[in-house]
Amino acid sequence: MVRVQILTTPGCTGCAKVEKMLDELGVKYTVIDVTKKPALVKKYKLMTAPGTIINGKLAFSGVPSKKALVEKLGKKFK
Repeated sequence: MVRVQILTTPGCTGCAKVEKMLDELGVKYTVIDVTKKPALVKKYKLMTAPGTIINGKLAFSGVPSKKALVEKLGKKFK
């Protein structure tokens, strides 16, 4: 099972785009507000929100294309 976390900031429109893509793909994820957990910014060397963590590794910083997201998740592109 793939574990996905979205590192967000308040009011992040890009974060909502990634969440929508994951919803469309039927992928479960956890949303983490990095203003409440700033240690994650350092841990993943996050430069911009959203940060997409897949199985404990930073897969994307910013909004990926849906195709790139699917490839990282290992699912067939819809």
